[in-house]
Amino acid sequence: MLKANTGSSTNANSFAAGKEAATKAKAGLKGIKLAFVYASVAYNLDEMLKGIKEVLPGVPIIGNTSFTGVIMPEGFVSGDSGFVGIMSLSDDDLSVGVAVLPKDKAPRLVGDAVAKKAMKSAGKTVPPDYFYMVAPPGAEEFFLKGISSVIGRTPFFGGSAADNSISGEWKIFTDKGVYADGVAVAFFYTKKPFANKFTGAYRESKDVGIITKIDGNRTLVEIDGVPALKKYAAWRGVTPDSLKGGKLLMAAITAPLGMKDRLGDLVAIRHPMNGNDDYSMAIGNNLAVGTAIIKMEATVDELIASVGKTVKEVKDKLKATPGALHLIHCGGRRAGIGDRINEVAAEIKKAAGSTPFICEFTFGEYGYEDDGNNTCGGLMLSFTAFGE
Repeated sequence: MLKANTGSSTNANSFAAGKEAATKAKAGLKGIKLAFVYASVAYNLDEMLKGIKEVLPGVPIIGNTSFTGVIMPEGFVSGDSGFVGIMSLSDDDLSVGVAVLPKDKAPRLVGDAVAKKAMKSAGKTVPPDYFYMVAPPGAEEFFLKGISSVIGRTPFFGGSAADNSISGEWKIFTDKGVYADGVAVAFFYTKKPFANKFTGAYRESKDVGIITKIDGNRTLVEIDGVPALKKYAAWRGVTPDSLKGGKLLMAAITAPLGMKDRLGDLVAIRHPMNGNDDYSMAIGNNLAVGTAIIKMEATVDELIASVGKTVKEVKDKLKATPGALHLIHCGGRRAGIGDRINEVAAEIKKAAGSTPFICEFTFGEYGYEDDGNNTCGGLMLSFTAFGE
C-alpha cells in the first residue's frame, strides 16, 4: 500500500528547518522511496538538504525552490526567513530512480543522458510507468524531447523552479546537490494507478489569431501580421503602451493566451511575460508559427475555485483510492490571487479530505491530457494523484 506523510517548517535556520520538516514527513513511514521537497530561495539549500538527509539517510530527494510558499495540510506555509515543505512516499511495490544533470551541453542531449541515468538509478532497463521532471525556466521543452527520445511517450508531471522576484535565483535540487541550471527527474515503476489533470481552467474567448512571426522560441512578434502586443491590446481594449515592460505579466494573469493540442483536448496556456519596445511579447513557453493563439479569460474568483474543482477531477480520473496528491500551481496565478491565498488552501483541503498532499508554486507547469503528448505550459495547474 502506498502511504505518504508531509512536514513543513519556517525555522530561520536552514539546517534546522530541513531536519524539522523531514522528521514530520518521516513519522509513521517505513522504507521511504522518495521525498518531494519544495523550499524558499532564502534558505542555504545545501544546509537544508543536510538537515533532511540526517533524518532521511539514503532516501532519494527531488525538488526545487517555490514561489513565496507551499500549501500543506496545515495551510499556506511561508516565512520571511524561509520555508520548506516535504512529502514522503512509502510503498513496498514502488521503485523510484532519481537523476540530475547540469545543463553543460545542448538541453536535448542532457535530457537523453538524465533519462538513462534515472533508469540505471532504479535498477531498470525499461521505461518507467510515469515520471516527474523539474528544471529552471527556459529549456523545459528541449529537456523533455531528450527524455522522450529514450523512453517514448511516457506520462509525466512536474514544474519549473521559481523564486520570489523573477530574478533568476531559482534552484533545483536532489540528494546529490543543488543546481542553478539543469534537469532532474524521478522515474516511477509501479503497478499502482496514476492520474494527472493538466489544465489552465480558463474560458476561451472569441479572440483568436494565427502566429505569423516569432523570434527564437519564446518571443511572439506578430499575430495575423500585426505586432503582437498591439493585437493583444486591441483584444483587451487597452493601449499597447499600457502593457509595456513588466506590466504585461500581471495584466495577462486573468487573460493569457492559449494554444490547443491537435485533438482539442487540452489548451496549453502561454503566459505573456513582458511587453517589448518593438511591440513584441516575451512568452513563458515555446511557440510555433502557423498555429492559432486564443485569448483566454478567468476572474480571480474563478482561479481560486478552479483549484478545488481540479483536485476533485484528478481524484475521479484516478478511478481508485488516492494515497497521495502532488499539486503544482502556477506562481503567476498565485501572484494574481495575492492575499486570498488562504482561500486556495481551503479549497485544496476541502477537496483532498484526508489524503496527504503537497502544493508548490512554479514558473512553468508540465503534464498531459488523455492520449495527447506531454506538454509544458504556464499559468496552469498540474495535479497528480497516486493510487493507494
